[in-house]
Amino acid sequence: MERTGKIHIYMGEGKGKTTAAAGLALRCAGQGGRVMVMQFLKAGDSGELAAFEDVDGITVLPSPGYYGFTWEMSERDKEDAARMYSQAMDNLVFNAQQGQFSLIVLDEIIAAVSGGILTDAQVLEWLEDLPDEPDIVLTGRYPSDELLAVGDYITEMRKIKHPYDQGLHARKGIEY
Repeated sequence: MERTGKIHIYMGEGKGKTTAAAGLALRCAGQGGRVMVMQFLKAGDSGELAAFEDVDGITVLPSPGYYGFTWEMSERDKEDAARMYSQAMDNLVFNAQQGQFSLIVLDEIIAAVSGGILTDAQVLEWLEDLPDEPDIVLTGRYPSDELLAVGDYITEMRKIKHPYDQGLHARKGIEY
């Protein structure tokens, strides 16, 4: 059975994946849709989450914890993160099955896979378990061929130039 909702993938090395997902969430809520958002690998202090609190129709499921950048995590950290994110995703699937959502945003779930915390098989199983109606957004770098195969919309953000390359760290309100 084909999904009525489509799967969007925002991928690549460039800035803008989360911003595009947040824009789609705002657009959907602005048209009366119900949106559910969960972030992976982030500390929960990004500006879009604060803004979403004031928007009717957007539900943010809290990240179960912050473990730092994947390349800085120990194997123990990755195991702990995997357990916590798996439980959080099971909770998200349960909530999605109970409610009528128009859009589900899984921000940086692809990075959780490419960083060795979650697996393609887990994500594909969760996608199967989610209701067929909502559109689903997956963001992150380096999606596998398996994840790309399920995408209906695939957009790649490509970095041409970024101040980070000159040593400027992420700025509040711009990068997070």
